[in-house]
Amino acid sequence: MPTEFSLIENSEALNEEIARNVDLALQEDVGSGDLTARLLPAGQIRRAQVISRQAGVLCGAAWFERCFERLDPAIGIRWQAKDGDRIAPGQLLCRIEGEARALLSAERSALNFLQLLSGVASRTRLFADAVSGTGATVVDTRKTLPGLRLAQKYAVHTGGGTNHRLALWDAILIKENHIMAAGGIRPALDAARVIAEAEKQRCRFIEIEVENCDQLQEALQSGAKMILLDNFELDELRQAVHLNAGRAILEASGNVALETVRAIAETGVQRISVGSLTKDIQALDLSMRLDH
Repeated sequence: MPTEFSLIENSEALNEEIARNVDLALQEDVGSGDLTARLLPAGQIRRAQVISRQAGVLCGAAWFERCFERLDPAIGIRWQAKDGDRIAPGQLLCRIEGEARALLSAERSALNFLQLLSGVASRTRLFADAVSGTGATVVDTRKTLPGLRLAQKYAVHTGGGTNHRLALWDAILIKENHIMAAGGIRPALDAARVIAEAEKQRCRFIEIEVENCDQLQEALQSGAKMILLDNFELDELRQAVHLNAGRAILEASGNVALETVRAIAETGVQRISVGSLTKDIQALDLSMRLDH
């Protein structure tokens, strides 16, 4: 059984990633100094508030906070909602008080993180709600924005989804090209087990991809414990579940949409991987305004 990469339990790694993400974002946006913010007198203290313009799931508060704290360590942020909360249009999310120049200089980077991660969490929640009660879980993929993988996987977790492997280094996923290069399903699995044993401190699971029920049978006969069913039709998924008879964890993958995910879950597969959770993202519409 694969062990989910728990972002909550690895808080040190997550905090380091937040710091890295924010430092890069501020360097990109603020650079050697915000010229326009110099229109305001230095040292002026102002208040602002962040409002949601649409419904969704809030995510990314830690990234948001750090953007402001890097420019004004004394800034005060009072949240009216927390990561994972469902939010409504017009809802007040937080109040901010701090140095005016810092508020305006950090605004775009802070909102970029909050809007993006809330978008991922909101989309994940739609999929998670769609399969509720079926016994299947929605999992993410490596189709993430470069440099923001851990942040997006945190957002998937926040939205009610499950994290697949984090990267190439923490699990083995044998795909079509690996099988071809290794000389077949059984040789690929045999080689993977040797690697997994040698790297058992970091290799969380071995999974193999199959494209039809004949390959599924071969994978099962070769001792596979986790199998990805690539682009199976619904009838094929049902047949695969019947053939599997509980021997391995089955994961459906390929062209999964919100309109089809419930039917896929009802075939009896345990996991459904959805690349669009982190790839095809519409940021949630949020707005920050200075108080008069």
